[in-house]
Amino acid sequence: MTEKLSVEALLEEARLNASIPPPAERLRLREAAKLSRAQVAETCDVGRSTVANWETGHSEPAPPARLPYLRLLKGLAEIYPPDSTPGPTADPAPQPATAPVPVPAAFADTPETLRGLDGRAIEGDPGPCIRCGIETTYQSTDGRPLHSGAMCQPADPALSAAPAPAPASPAVTAPASVSPTPAPVPSRPERRARSAARAQADTTALIARAVQDEAERAGGDEEAALKALIKRAIPDVMHLFNETRATARYDYTAYPALPDVLKKPSKKDPDQIWEARPKFHHPGYSLKVPGDVKVTALDVNAAYLSALKCWLPIGKLEHSTGSDGIDPKRSGVHLITPAPWAHPHLPDPIGDRDEPGALWVTNSTLRLLQRLSGPKYGLTDAPVIHESWTSGATENFLDALRKLLSAARDEAIENNDSLTLEYVKAMYSKFISTMGESIHNREMVRPDWMHIIHSQAYANLWGKAYKAHQAGLAVVAMMGTDELHVTGDWRKVFPEGRGVSQMKVKHGEGKATGEYTVGTVGSVGR
Repeated sequence: MTEKLSVEALLEEARLNASIPPPAERLRLREAAKLSRAQVAETCDVGRSTVANWETGHSEPAPPARLPYLRLLKGLAEIYPPDSTPGPTADPAPQPATAPVPVPAAFADTPETLRGLDGRAIEGDPGPCIRCGIETTYQSTDGRPLHSGAMCQPADPALSAAPAPAPASPAVTAPASVSPTPAPVPSRPERRARSAARAQADTTALIARAVQDEAERAGGDEEAALKALIKRAIPDVMHLFNETRATARYDYTAYPALPDVLKKPSKKDPDQIWEARPKFHHPGYSLKVPGDVKVTALDVNAAYLSALKCWLPIGKLEHSTGSDGIDPKRSGVHLITPAPWAHPHLPDPIGDRDEPGALWVTNSTLRLLQRLSGPKYGLTDAPVIHESWTSGATENFLDALRKLLSAARDEAIENNDSLTLEYVKAMYSKFISTMGESIHNREMVRPDWMHIIHSQAYANLWGKAYKAHQAGLAVVAMMGTDELHVTGDWRKVFPEGRGVSQMKVKHGEGKATGEYTVGTVGSVGR
């Protein structure tokens, strides 16, 4: 009996496969039957976003959900043939003044995103995307609104579907003589804020959808799903970047003419830009000397994600000499001679150097040195600036992407979702590491951004070290962009947790992790 049922099931699926409708028709059939995605998802035992993917062509139905979904489509097609129209109702709803954008017959025929000579998606007047109906400023090759890379977020039925008639209410009806008060028309800033909020919600859902798709494809194998997510992290984060640029104020140059200093001499040679990554150890403490000084190794959460908040040059880099190109609203790289650092109990803001003299640094490092030489800190002399390559800059260029990824990271932590957490980490780390001259990302070549973000992460870490020092803690060690070792009660200085603005105890291999003790060497300076 089991074999006979299996054969019948296979034959039925084969018959259904022979006439499976295209994505647009799947959407039409569901909407014609006034079924929600949630209802279809429950029937097929999948998530609502999976149904949305089937209807937008981003994925195809797969077993075991495939057969019940095909049965549903077959039944709906018999009830609502392609040329059918809804019958009249007793109380027809008024038609909107503007007709919605028609859904294409098949998404396979949808044109590609319109791009310029530099490869960037070209923006135009906002309008509902021809795929998903959600507003976007990007255009298709035939001039219609289309999300960049056609990476759409299916609209929520509660937002995209026509509102259903309101149920009868026992409330007292207003007198007929009283004219209904029209709803206030939102101002342009309000509309822009609502559009930005909705765009962020839509792009946030793209992350969840990608994780769910790969988890379903992997059939519950989390390791395989993570491997697939990491493989797609670069194109996915570039789609998110393009989407967050939809309402941006600033245009940018994706392929500027680069000065020689931003080009690696060869694959084997190091970059010519000094990113100021430290490897600091307080000379007054040592692991080799027995002692009872308690030290805690702290880990900065998502250091590179936080460093996306930095001053980035957005145009073509221009050369200047001396301090002519130095302006708070410009950024780039600078050839400087830093002043000597006379505070052995604090990390050198320039990092550990083998050779003294002039060196090329990023704007993040220069800004840190300028702050430390100012009246508020007074820790060093101002650096001597010899020449610079800079352009007009903004501190908020990547802020929308940073907030988007931070929100997804926070939600993953709250839900104990390690798959999404690692996927988000892969996206922002690979976004930064491939924005230079990388074969893995052809959409932009901005090594200046990569160096600036890296050194901004160190500048942020230096600020935490100084804050600990000012609070009475001794900074025993500081390494890379996310590791800080201090004495004393650090929880009075830094909030504990896994959030972007929090710190946690570092765990891993080696003696200098978690909590450990050191001895003092001579006189400990502060």
